[in-house]
Amino acid sequence: MRIGVIGATGYVGGRLVPELLDRGHTVTCIARTPSRLDHVTWRPSVETVKADVLDEQSLVDAFANLDAVYYLVHAMGSSPDFAETDRRSAGNTQRAAEAAGVSRLIYLGGLGDGEGLSHHLSSRHEVGSILAEGEVPVTELRAAVIIGSGSASFEMLRHLVEVLPAMTCPRWVTRTQCQPIAIADVLRYLVDVLAVESTTGRILEIGGPDVLTYQDMMHGYAASAGLRKRIIIPLPLLTPRLSSHWVNLVTPLPIGLARPLVDSLINDVVVTPTFDIGNYIGHRPMPFGEAVDKALLSVQDLAVSTSWMDSAQTSSPASPLPQDPTWAGGTVLQDVREVQSSAGAEALFATAAGIGGERGWYFGDWLWAIRGRIDKVLGGVGMRRGRRHPDDLRVGDALDFFRVEVFEPNRLLRLRAEMKVPGEAWLEWEVEDHGDGTQTLRQSARFHPRGVAGRLYWWALLAPHSVIFTQMVKRLAEAAARPKVELSPSGSSPKD
Repeated sequence: MRIGVIGATGYVGGRLVPELLDRGHTVTCIARTPSRLDHVTWRPSVETVKADVLDEQSLVDAFANLDAVYYLVHAMGSSPDFAETDRRSAGNTQRAAEAAGVSRLIYLGGLGDGEGLSHHLSSRHEVGSILAEGEVPVTELRAAVIIGSGSASFEMLRHLVEVLPAMTCPRWVTRTQCQPIAIADVLRYLVDVLAVESTTGRILEIGGPDVLTYQDMMHGYAASAGLRKRIIIPLPLLTPRLSSHWVNLVTPLPIGLARPLVDSLINDVVVTPTFDIGNYIGHRPMPFGEAVDKALLSVQDLAVSTSWMDSAQTSSPASPLPQDPTWAGGTVLQDVREVQSSAGAEALFATAAGIGGERGWYFGDWLWAIRGRIDKVLGGVGMRRGRRHPDDLRVGDALDFFRVEVFEPNRLLRLRAEMKVPGEAWLEWEVEDHGDGTQTLRQSARFHPRGVAGRLYWWALLAPHSVIFTQMVKRLAEAAARPKVELSPSGSSPKD
């Protein structure tokens, strides 16, 4: 089919497009800023059209010759009156689809039923109703919390649990029922629903197999992340508004997004049998624990950038993508140092790639030795492994208490720490050749903390790390500029 996706730069849309391509569909991405898709891997396989949901005529032009359109946008967090903005956007989309002859609309909204729905959930339902007012058939899928890196609800859960070993919460956190669903299952349903007969106003509810309280979800996340069980103390006086300020303080979510999300936590969001998508699509969604495990599985869950994405051990919809918001993915603390050099890219990289083993670490070798002994006492590998060869490296090689994770000759070396630390750590060197005889050696130490202990570990070592890492990169560049780079770098002269 010829399919348009409104919201391809967003969390769900950015993951849906490659799934549609894999099924053989032709995809047009409709975006207000198409350039935000310039660096995604599937960009050459799609057509992009510049259009705005607040500009009806631009949508009519964008919808030309499309069979179906996914509506995957909302204004929550980007507009003070998000409900009014969403109302206008849905109306424009409904009329434009009718004018362009689109055969069907597919919309992802929010679960929830009955009176007293939050402003956010009421708005989500209203959007579905507006889209269904015209003659174009609309299929509305409704979901609760989506489990995957970059999902706003999941990121709120992640940061609350990782940062706070104990917390006071509103009483409804222990009572409200929720049916979370993995992002991979959401995508499966969104694609498979194309085969379900379209009728105006069809509502299909989607959820995982587990119905949990938010307290259950916090404990489940802690177990998957290897954290101690969190102490949760429910208090009757904490209102959603007060809680949203606390969430804004503890998590990276902006207040405009945190407040409506927290307001919605007072509503039960559970699939009702009448509207269960299982009546139409025979798919078994994964349990909550498995969904969280997948969201925490790979390296790309640590930072959202091209270099980390390229080196990911696995790729899944539950991991961050380059177009995700800045708060997507786990917390990554880093120390980045740069020096300029005229030694030549090959010599500069060779020096960095020769670090460790008999050559040492170019500064404070006695400190590294102490850290190795501590690691052995803690049950780690220590510093005794050295390296296989003084100059040659391959991916997978042990290097003292690191292991080579990425090795791109004359450009990039990344080591993953195998020492005992409360989190995951990497040390990386990248050589950038400017083409004018000068190069930049960029050294990055990155750390993904596990809970409060990980954060305390990083901040406690911030001062010594600052000295060590500054001197390391400086001495590496100096060594590369010497006539002979095979040397003993702990202050002695180069070796012949």
